[in-house]
Amino acid sequence: MNAIILLRTRKRLPATRFLAGAVLIFILAWAIALTVESAQAADTGTQSGILLAANDAHAADAAKKDAKEDAAKKNAKAKAPEGPPPSKFWIVNVLRNNAALTLFLTLALGYYIGGIKLGHFSLGAVTGTLLVGVLIGQLDIAISAQVKHVFFTMFLFAVGYSVGPQFVRGVAHDGAPQAIFAVVVCAICLATTYIAAKVAGFDVGLAAGFWAGAQTISASIGLATDAINNSGVSNAKDLLNQIPVAYAICYLWGTIGTGLILSQIGPKLIGTNLVEACKQYEAEMSKGQPEGGMNTAWHQLSMRAFEIAAAGKTVADAEALHAKERLYIERIRRDGKIIDFDAGTTLQAGDVVAVSGPTEALVALEQHGKEVVDKELLDIPVESVDLVITHKDVNGETLVDLAKEDFARGVYLQKITRGATSVDVPILAQTAVHRGDILKLSGTKQHIARIEKAIGYADRPSDATDMVWVGLFILVAGLIGALSVKIGGVPITLSVSGGVLIGGLVLGWLRSVHPTFGRLPAATQWFMNSVGLNVFIAIVGISAGPGFVAGLKTAGVGLFLWGVVATSVPMLVAPLIGKYVFKFHPAINLGICGGARTSTASVAMVGDVAKSNIPMLGYTVPYAVSNTLLTLIGMIIVLIY
Repeated sequence: MNAIILLRTRKRLPATRFLAGAVLIFILAWAIALTVESAQAADTGTQSGILLAANDAHAADAAKKDAKEDAAKKNAKAKAPEGPPPSKFWIVNVLRNNAALTLFLTLALGYYIGGIKLGHFSLGAVTGTLLVGVLIGQLDIAISAQVKHVFFTMFLFAVGYSVGPQFVRGVAHDGAPQAIFAVVVCAICLATTYIAAKVAGFDVGLAAGFWAGAQTISASIGLATDAINNSGVSNAKDLLNQIPVAYAICYLWGTIGTGLILSQIGPKLIGTNLVEACKQYEAEMSKGQPEGGMNTAWHQLSMRAFEIAAAGKTVADAEALHAKERLYIERIRRDGKIIDFDAGTTLQAGDVVAVSGPTEALVALEQHGKEVVDKELLDIPVESVDLVITHKDVNGETLVDLAKEDFARGVYLQKITRGATSVDVPILAQTAVHRGDILKLSGTKQHIARIEKAIGYADRPSDATDMVWVGLFILVAGLIGALSVKIGGVPITLSVSGGVLIGGLVLGWLRSVHPTFGRLPAATQWFMNSVGLNVFIAIVGISAGPGFVAGLKTAGVGLFLWGVVATSVPMLVAPLIGKYVFKFHPAINLGICGGARTSTASVAMVGDVAKSNIPMLGYTVPYAVSNTLLTLIGMIIVLIY
């Protein structure tokens, strides 16, 4: 009975969270409505007072000309009132005078609302923050634009840093077809959005927001904002206020539509049974795999203690006794003490050795010595580390080949993580590893040290950020981005924001090759990426709040329908291009398409339909390339519009 009650309670939790969020928003909206009404009333009262004062002054002027001149001088010196009139609500005045509190209120509500899930769909923190920012913006709160720029700079650098290794590998190495495909899809997205915006008659502000929402690339808003501000147009503020309106309207279908098209229509477009295709691909990727699976290839070792019967063999000789499999002597006890040794140490009769190796090899070793119980000798320290692959010699090698190398003995592979979104790569025989991949390994410290020397760098937990290199790359890349070149009299510039994005790419790639500098821990990356973007979006929403409702009424339904076109056309065409032009395997085709649209949610939905995580294998390289290009296009679409 208790279990049933608990189950029912759990089922109600999402609905309860949604209801609580709705109540919070209602209360906030009610407070804003009262505040706006109060402000209007105060404004009316002020205007009436001014009129009365003007009449009195006029009357006094008729009586005394000198008094009029004095009053005129005083009025000329008087400063015009700044900002909205004080509100009768204490909390509103506090929020107006303390931008930090306003921002944190917006973030808290935005993350909460964005995290509410309905099936596979949620608004996400960015859209949640934007909507809450627009709502709070009705309070007429001003926040310095410099705050927005600082946080957006952090965000762009973190984006570039996280995708750097996959971006470079995709462009320069075996991921080239997927990288080129991503460029093609980005071009189709740009062409579709540009044509739709022109046909619909959108101004450049709506076009920029239209692009960001339909292609769900929030980062492009910042570059579009910079481009509009640098364009010299007289109505820049009005254009900037249009961006969040278009973004919010188009984002909904941009997220849901991409997932639905790729997961439900995509398999029919390419004419495949996705479940069977993934099984077939997994079978192809498992060729050469040991009978017990890849875990047995990378975790073949047991450990036993043997007493040496005859002297004369060196450690190296003893380790080579079993011709097919390599044995390792981990420890030696001599005369009751554990001693230091190397490969040339000669074993003596009566020595007790701890030997690691495959079970069958250890059984065969019994003819050369007597197995004994020695818990202390077998108590060998082990560790688990995240090893970043940096050596070019193993770049592109398959797991089954690496498992045969001496450095893989005694090491257990638990997980492979790849890319900016930390995609879990399936551990299959033919799975290739690349620079920048993170292998979660466990084994003795001796074995871990050996494999670290052979293929990469053990990235042991640390919460310290290498701010020397991070700060330097942001500065230098930003300065380079600020340079402009005139072509046909038109100044062309990457902008500071674009430069910082490229700087992050370069440092992220360098870190994957030489991971001794430029460290940016995962927690710091999350903060710079997620909070950096959402502070920027919060300020955009708050600043655009007063004109948001009017813009929504003007462009609502038509803008949404054009957004459906701009989102859907590229995603309907992309799987066909992947099948007929690039010849992608159907198991990863749709994952590549999702990566090219930087839509993690869509690939997750494809994985659910496929009942496999195989589609994720095609996600990382296109994601890295498109995440960079789609962001930069936010600036390009303003320049060409």
